[in-house]
Amino acid sequence: MTAAPRPETTSRRAELMQQLRRVIDPELGRDIVELGLIYELEIEGDDVTVVMTLTTPGCPMQAPIMDGVHRVLSAVPWVGSTTVQLVWEPRWTPERMSR
Repeated sequence: MTAAPRPETTSRRAELMQQLRRVIDPELGRDIVELGLIYELEIEGDDVTVVMTLTTPGCPMQAPIMDGVHRVLSAVPWVGSTTVQLVWEPRWTPERMSR
């Protein structure tokens, strides 16, 4: 059985997800959270790991989007290091988008 996240972890996660909404896919004009590109957000002490994908493996906006993730998370005062893991499985589909 998985333990419930501590309240401070839950509020930190919400804070980080709000920050990630500031990263916009320039081609689609939508934020990466709304697009469903964020698969996991792991918080280990002050270190943050984001597991995410892009809409296509050949996405020409890969560098700006990943740079944006690092930039917005690094702006959070309590965040130490940020790691972005780009994955292609499961593949992104439009059904992952929020309504």
